[in-house]
Amino acid sequence: MTRRHLFGLTAAALLSAMGAGAGIAEEKSILVQSTTSTANSGLFDHLLPKFTEKTGIRVDVVAVGTGQAIKNAQNGDGDVLLVHAKADEEAFVAAGYGVKRFDVMYNDFVIVGPKADPAKVAGGNDAAGALKAIAEAGAPFASRGDDSGTHKAELKLWKAAGVDVKAASGTWYRETGSGMGQTLNVATGMDAYALTDRATWASFKNRGDLAILVEGDASLFNQYGVILVNPEKIPTVKADLGQVFVDWLISKEGQAAIAGFRIDGEQLFYPNAAPSGT
Repeated sequence: MTRRHLFGLTAAALLSAMGAGAGIAEEKSILVQSTTSTANSGLFDHLLPKFTEKTGIRVDVVAVGTGQAIKNAQNGDGDVLLVHAKADEEAFVAAGYGVKRFDVMYNDFVIVGPKADPAKVAGGNDAAGALKAIAEAGAPFASRGDDSGTHKAELKLWKAAGVDVKAASGTWYRETGSGMGQTLNVATGMDAYALTDRATWASFKNRGDLAILVEGDASLFNQYGVILVNPEKIPTVKADLGQVFVDWLISKEGQAAIAGFRIDGEQLFYPNAAPSGT
């Protein structure tokens, strides 16, 4: 065997090993099913580089409404679920799709609307009362209508207000079937009211004549939870890597990173994982 031939074999073996190594490196990644609010606000852009630098694990995020995120995880498309509809998250775990749910952070919803405020709700802190006034005024309201965590919260408020929005659909009540950013764009174009999470609103630039009109009601509390998808239910789940991400989010370091995310100096998510992670 010539030296050149030997070198060729060695190079081929090296390239093969490098390819195998690249495959291993590529496997050191997870897929997180999450919400548009965590992505559009810039929170993940703030958190994920810190996590990857510490662990070497790349995190890819699918940002959709909570309902769709849960469906995606149930279909085996995801290793971790990070959403904001606690009852649905608990049902996800109870059905065997999730290992355990942890509180991770919270913020709040706000009702935005045109500064002209035809329903006269500005300055109030009674969310259901404000929605009732909007309905009575027949003022336009833009709803996500997409089974997201925000949409679920909105429907609970309409129920508390005693308003049947299904009957009003297509009149003053407009369902966009879209994410929060697009729904706010519609609200801007229509001079409509809308319910939004505060983080998305803080990062939203196309506000037009809209402003926050109602805030501070306890019913506007917005809790987020994180869940490792159950590998016993979904064998393709990267359980070890996913657990590292869950553990980091609820650790002191991850919680401090969440608290450190700000837009124009305003803190938008408040960490509240249990100290022990339980």
